[in-house]
Amino acid sequence: MLSNTCKYALRALIYLGKNSEDGTKIGIKKIASDLDIPTPFLGKILQNLVKQKILSSTKGPNGGFGLGKNPQDISLYEIVSIVDGEDFFKNCLISLEPCSTHHDNGQPCPVHNKFSAVRKELSGFYSNTTIASIIEDMAGHEDVIKM
Repeated sequence: MLSNTCKYALRALIYLGKNSEDGTKIGIKKIASDLDIPTPFLGKILQNLVKQKILSSTKGPNGGFGLGKNPQDISLYEIVSIVDGEDFFKNCLISLEPCSTHHDNGQPCPVHNKFSAVRKELSGFYSNTTIASIIEDMAGHEDVIKM
């Protein structure tokens, strides 16, 4: 499953996509308070996303964070890959290594064939789900991510 760091990143991106549509920047203290995430921890997560050009940031009294890309162009796959790494989509269900490590040796794990289909479906879901589509589907579910 996703790490808490990744979940915080996704929640912050959804929050920014929903609340900074007009290009305004939102301060980290406000984001952290509204999402109930520790400010220093959130700061590290957001700075990583700025480095990857997913977010933009501005310093100063009117500074803060905003989306660096259109929410339609930010997929869950991209965020998970940045925060948790591609291992989420490649690791064996049982082993700590990528399935390809075992498969190349002709020794896939006992659930490899069944899990391979699930992994492919998961990868497709994460690739095809964007921040924009999540925001569109949020009506009535705002309480799930404390917005």
